[in-house]
Amino acid sequence: MSELVPVAVNEALAPTEPAGAVLYVIFKVGDAEYALAADSIFQMESFTGVTAVPGAPPFVVGIVHVRGRIVPLVDLRLRFGLVPGPPVLENRIVVGLCGERLVGLLVDSGREVLKISPSKFQPPPRILDDQAGGFIRAVAQVGARVIMLVDFAKVIGEEHLDGV
Repeated sequence: MSELVPVAVNEALAPTEPAGAVLYVIFKVGDAEYALAADSIFQMESFTGVTAVPGAPPFVVGIVHVRGRIVPLVDLRLRFGLVPGPPVLENRIVVGLCGERLVGLLVDSGREVLKISPSKFQPPPRILDDQAGGFIRAVAQVGARVIMLVDFAKVIGEEHLDGV
């Protein structure tokens, strides 16, 4: 059974953010940091393994058991065209909600929640948008960090459920 991972909010940024700041779950894939709105996240947990499903798309590495539910698992390394990494202790499953479906994202690491003002997010540079398959919705600079907002529906191949 998977263990729940506590996620702490980084309040250090909160005093400088306007009242409209939104909570985002931050995670890493490769050397880059990505974000999803915290209100679209069901939970984040440690990765303990996956059951492969024959015939699934290459980026869907299988299914996992989450709180009594069977959830498909998308490996973001594969989805983003990166070389697959070996399973490590830092791997996490970020379980998000798209329409009525729960889908897990296998990420390299993730334990942080940040408050970020929506005004900090800008459209991705055109070349990034063209080459990244529309997976990146926006980009924000938070201090010295560059954080990319993931389009969850496009990443899981369900953009029609998100009205896109």
